[in-house]
Amino acid sequence: MALSAAAVPTTANRLAALPFGRILSMNVGFFGLQYSFGLQQTNMSPIYTYLGADPDKLPYLWLAGPLTGLLVQPIIGALSDRTTSRWGRRTPYFIAGAIICSVCLLVMPFSRAVWMAASILWILDAANNVTMEPYRAFVSDQLPAEQHATGFLTQSFFTGLGITLANFTPSVLVYFGWVSATARSSNNIPYTTYVAFFIGGVVSIGAILYSVFKTREQPLDAAAVARIRATPGGLGGALREIGEALRDMPRPMRQMAPMMLFSWYGIFCYWQYITLCLARTVYHTADAHSAGFAAAQLLTGRVNGTYNIVTFCSAFALAALARRLGARAVHLLSLAAAGLGLLALPGFAEPAQLLWPMLGLGIGWASMMGTTYALLASSIPKARTGVYMGIFNLFIVVPMLLQTLSFSWVYRHLLAARPENAIRLAGALLLAGGVAVLLVRPPSTSALDLEESFPGEPALGS
Repeated sequence: MALSAAAVPTTANRLAALPFGRILSMNVGFFGLQYSFGLQQTNMSPIYTYLGADPDKLPYLWLAGPLTGLLVQPIIGALSDRTTSRWGRRTPYFIAGAIICSVCLLVMPFSRAVWMAASILWILDAANNVTMEPYRAFVSDQLPAEQHATGFLTQSFFTGLGITLANFTPSVLVYFGWVSATARSSNNIPYTTYVAFFIGGVVSIGAILYSVFKTREQPLDAAAVARIRATPGGLGGALREIGEALRDMPRPMRQMAPMMLFSWYGIFCYWQYITLCLARTVYHTADAHSAGFAAAQLLTGRVNGTYNIVTFCSAFALAALARRLGARAVHLLSLAAAGLGLLALPGFAEPAQLLWPMLGLGIGWASMMGTTYALLASSIPKARTGVYMGIFNLFIVVPMLLQTLSFSWVYRHLLAARPENAIRLAGALLLAGGVAVLLVRPPSTSALDLEESFPGEPALGS
């Protein structure tokens, strides 16, 4: 059987360890990507609410992320595995995605209606997904297996830093008196949101371009390029590759599905309802037009910024622990810390007390954005990194879709339409995700060596 395009061996199996400075440089772009994500995470529910959306409809308005991820990432992953451009396999995709993302960030605050904000979010999330998957494959391409944990947890560091600055930006603008906390545009959206999104548009493209110019991709050799060009290309070829990869999915990757289901259903509940929860538990209001609700949005930025500070402060410690204890043990403990923190969060009525649940959530988020991918990279053949990184995104977006489609009913009928109960449920689900980590059985190193070739072909080097 002939090798498929995605199965072409590259130099990845013979990569030398990179100095830490190079690993940092290649991941700076993730800072810009996550700055954009942080703006969405904290501001989309308030934006929808300012524009008149009902609280129980918020999950439907967040459909853009899971649906675009479901459709875009596997296809982009397969296409990037087959790309042989002069700029590399992955680079063209995350540059194009970053440009579109920046434009959407600049336009978003000018939304005049819920449908307009939701439409822009669809384009923004599609662009983020075009950037995200090739970026993860890019890091795996450049690093030997023993540096995967360091590489992906460096992404966690920049994830935490980017989201932290995105979340604190409105509060910093208010603190220094550059923008009024209460001043709003004619569409009811605060001017702090406008400025934060403008800054995000610049940061998003700037950080990606920094990594592109600082880190060149490892080139494929001439034989590998020739084999890729000899295989059917285009969308049809990519879809066939996705189907084959799904059929041949390694068992450890399949075992990660329950862990991802619980974790991502829970974290999506947190993002959607944290502002509404804080408005009730700290400011005792549910009125989106009140000063208390505006204060809750700013507090959400500080709270989310706090857990992301913990994320980037703990990322390298988790990498060290993963080398000693294993990625599986680290992820279990991290999700447990996050779950306990969210279970306790609605019981705190003072902003300063929210530090404690954010410590646990920050550690859990660092592990979700780093340790999870170290587990994945240890379980998939190098030759199919792009397509499997894209398929793995289904383990994130399917839980988000389930949450989106089911949670409106759950919120009204099981949680008494109280946002604080949504946060408690998020905590319980993260704990369940920690238990599900026990189902994952990563392969041995010898097994991985055998899986470096395409299924049905001789192992590389044999």
